[in-house]
Amino acid sequence: MSRILPTIVGAQFFCTSLWFAGNAVAPDIAAQLHLPPSFVATLTSAVQLGFITGTLTFALLAVADRFSPSRVFCVSALLAAACNLGVNLGGIGAPELLALRFLTGFFLAGIYPVGMKIAADYYQAGLGKSLGFLVGALVLGTAFPHLLKAATAQLPWQYVTLATSGLAVLGGVALVLLVPDGPYRRAGQQLRLTAFLAGFREPAFRAAAFGYFGHMWELYTFWAFVPVLLAAYNQQHAGAALPVPLLSFLIIGVGSLACVGSGLLSQRLGPRPVATAALALSGVCCVVSPLVLGSGSVGLLLGFLFFWGVVVVADSPLFSTLVAQNAPAASRGTSLTIVNCLGFALTIASIQLTNWLSHFLEPPYLLLPLAIGPALGLWGLRRGSKPGVLA
Repeated sequence: MSRILPTIVGAQFFCTSLWFAGNAVAPDIAAQLHLPPSFVATLTSAVQLGFITGTLTFALLAVADRFSPSRVFCVSALLAAACNLGVNLGGIGAPELLALRFLTGFFLAGIYPVGMKIAADYYQAGLGKSLGFLVGALVLGTAFPHLLKAATAQLPWQYVTLATSGLAVLGGVALVLLVPDGPYRRAGQQLRLTAFLAGFREPAFRAAAFGYFGHMWELYTFWAFVPVLLAAYNQQHAGAALPVPLLSFLIIGVGSLACVGSGLLSQRLGPRPVATAALALSGVCCVVSPLVLGSGSVGLLLGFLFFWGVVVVADSPLFSTLVAQNAPAASRGTSLTIVNCLGFALTIASIQLTNWLSHFLEPPYLLLPLAIGPALGLWGLRRGSKPGVLA
């Protein structure tokens, strides 16, 4: 039993390194294919759209509840790794590249929410702490390609996709060999296309989901545009030479520590108040971002982005905990998957809106509209604050 959580966490880290593998090398790919710099937003949205399509498919078919979650995780990891590796093929253009990133996102639907389902099947008590480690692994995995890019700067960009695909294969195989189905798993006995709706009939589930949606409006857009903001600073300040890939890894990756810390803190204070505090602080970061990002001080810029990197994701494992705790037991995997699906659909709208606004706004004002997400998320949590609705 002692190996279960470390194995799940390690597998999640290895496999989710596929998520931003394309982003880390997007400038190299754009230069090779003669595409505009805005291509990074399109590339990110392709993965998100694939993930949404995958989670919707997995939810409608109740895949994580009808079949062994460990096997689903492994098969998805192998297929996602193959699609990620496909971008190294010679002669592909932008359409093929976007299709491969879409398929990578599709199969990530069998990794991230299914990993949380596996954890929930093992750890009913202390689920917030367990998901803190698990989402922390996701965050670190998301940031890891930027570190690979920084470490292999003198090598062809294909090394990043080779490394992340290899890690995903290792993670998927390790999980299926070392983590059998959990003791609290309740397998669905038959296909019900409406099973994913069951959780939304519960007020506590709806409140947790609404808070998660507000959080997601902000999270991935912040992650996607961190390199853009750092590069913009280099362009606007003569002599500035910020190491963009390394700083992007550190700013995104520091959120993994925040997830672990918030999960541990939720053991004492409960998941709802900790999630509410983190969401409120990240909302404040959105509001004050024009003042800080336009200040010209590199120390203030980096300190602010690191702080934002902490609070922007600290609530993620806690919202997942609240969703899992308030979902029907027989459709927990499906409920987690459909909430992920809807949350990631919002990330596409947010990323594309921010990309469109980049043609009209100066970089310091670019992330101000992200405040919409925390504001609406806090409103949803407040509506669910009456006794017995959210723990």
